[in-house]
Parts: sequence; C-alpha cells; structure tokens
Amino acid sequence: MDERVLEAMKPYFFDIYAVATSEFGYSMGIDAKEALERSRENIASKLDANSEEIIFTSGSTESSNTALKGVTLALKEKKGKHVIVSKIEDFPVLNTAKALERQGFAVTFLDVDSEGFVDLEELKNAITKETALVSIQQGNQEIGTVQDLKAISEVCEEKDVLLHTDATHSFTRLPLNVKELPVDLITMSAHTIHGPRGIGALYIRKDTPITKFMDGGFQEFNLRAGVEDIPSAVGFAKAIELVTEEENRRLKAMRDRVIEKSLSEIPEVTLNGSWEKRLPQNANLTFHYVEGESITLHMDMRGFAVSTGSACFSRSLEASHVIRGIGGDHERAHGSVRFTFGRYNRMEDANAAIEAMSEIVARLREISPLARK
Repeated sequence: MDERVLEAMKPYFFDIYAVATSEFGYSMGIDAKEALERSRENIASKLDANSEEIIFTSGSTESSNTALKGVTLALKEKKGKHVIVSKIEDFPVLNTAKALERQGFAVTFLDVDSEGFVDLEELKNAITKETALVSIQQGNQEIGTVQDLKAISEVCEEKDVLLHTDATHSFTRLPLNVKELPVDLITMSAHTIHGPRGIGALYIRKDTPITKFMDGGFQEFNLRAGVEDIPSAVGFAKAIELVTEEENRRLKAMRDRVIEKSLSEIPEVTLNGSWEKRLPQNANLTFHYVEGESITLHMDMRGFAVSTGSACFSRSLEASHVIRGIGGDHERAHGSVRFTFGRYNRMEDANAAIEAMSEIVARLREISPLARK
C-alpha cells in the first residue's frame, strides 16, 4: 500500500471514527458520511459514472458475487436462468457461475483462443432469449490478455442482455468509461492499485435489475448490508487519485523488457497471452522443461516475488485453468511464471529479474529429467 493512502486513512481510524450517519445525526457521523460520499464520487468520476451507481464492497469477490447472484435472482423469472462466462475468468466469477449452475441455472463457459480472446461469433450464438447475464473480464488476472470490451458490449446491447465485467486488474490501468461502453456492472478492487486490502466497489448502471442477496441493514442504497468501512473507502479513492498515465507507461516498459529479454535470451520460452493487447503491468511466460514451483522458490531466495500456474502453488492442487483454457497442457501450466510490476519497481528490477531467471532456468534444466539434453 502507498504510504500516502495510509495517511489519508488515518484520521478515519482515530479522529472521525464514527459510523456514517444522515445529515440529521451527530457531527462525527456526518463527517464520516461526507467522507464516504466524497470517496464514492471520486470512484464514480474515474468511470464517468454517477455516484449513486457505485456501491462499496469488501473486494472483488464480493463485487462479482453481488453482480452475478444479484442480477440472476432479479431476472430468473422475468428473463431466464442462463448465464454466459468465459473459461478463463478469475475465481470470483468462475466459481460463482458454477454455484449458480448447481442451483439450476444453465451456464455456458465460452472457449477462448490461444491468446485468451473470446470469439464474438461464439458469444452471439451462445446468447438465447433465456440469457440473463454475460460476464467477461476486461483484463485477465494471469496472462494479462485484454478483451475487446467495446465489441463485446455492443453484442450484448444488440441482444438486449446485461453485461458484467471484472475490472479488478484493469481499473485505472486501462480506459473504462461507462458513457462510451454499454457495460452494466463493473467489479473493482483497491488492492491492485496500491490501496488497502478488503475494499472494493461495484458499478451498477442505473435501473439495472439487481436483488440484494445478503440481508441486514440498509446501507449502500439498500444493496449491501453492514457498517461501512470508511477508512478503506477513503483509501480506495486516494489510491485511484495516485495512479497516473506516466506510471502505466513505466509498467508497460518493464513488462516489455521482461518479455523481450526472456524470449531472446532464454531458450524454450513461450509467451502466454497477447503481447499487443495486454495489461501494462503483466508478463506471463512458460519456461519449458522446468517446474514453476522451483523457479518461484529460487527467485524468492534472490529477493524476487513471482507467481506460477503450477498445481503445487494452487490450493486446489490443479494446474492453471487459464493456461489450460488457452490450449496449454499441464507442462505449459507447470512451467508458467507471472511477473506483475508496481509503482515501486524500476527498470533495473526488471533487468535483474531476467538475469536471475536466466541463471535459475539454466541450472534447473541441468538437473531436470524433462529437459532436452
């Protein structure tokens, strides 16, 4: 988390610590309410939305659950019980869709191509008169592929179907304007932009049918029960304010350096996802004939934090569903490594990471029974 985010949050832990109240409440509660609404307005302005279209949540998981479950509950009698998602969605969407399937909903899991793109014709053909919602992410959490959200939204608008997009990894990193894109619901999270963990938001376009699925109080326009987390909401808004286009250009430059040097200097490497249409902070590569788990541990010993699609690093003990979704086999998933860059990284970090990776991969291949001798 950015220290400037923490400084913005501190007063709402120790000075203005009251529960948000109406304009007829006590002064500290009014101050807390005003801070909450300012934060809501700041987030809305980033999307060119109205503040009444933003509700705060505990993060991307709750936002996506609210979107999928709330819309399908609202429309299951009026529209139908059919949902469409891509096969490479992040778990909050993918597993919510599977939960709906267990509850009697029909779910279409769309295939993607070798770079992770949804086929627009397949999407069109999958939509029926029973389809209540389509959920396709803007940018993939693992391989970084950025979907053509404009084209997807136009298909859904033409077919009169609601569209939700998970923008957890793309919000503030890519353009996203609800005046220009007919997207009905958007999942956002603070933790991916140097904000606090445990706070997210859901954009819900005005008049979108949605049912409250978690009972309790009447907070967040009676769509999300529970006492509001004022410090985190303030922190989320501050984190958004601190993201700049210059920062995104720096992230992209480091991303490209890692991809270029990996492909040119290390043998038997495959880029996962698209290079041209990719999140600026994400590089994902498979280093064949070695285990991503071993790479990750060796990189950690040298001071680099990277992740892998290897089953050994998954709590489900399954290899990356994203790599397998783009046609990769288990070997490709097991050797995959994801680099994600942030505000505090510099180009020398990217260069050092690739230098370390080159040495580690060469050493592991010397002892790997899978390596070509």
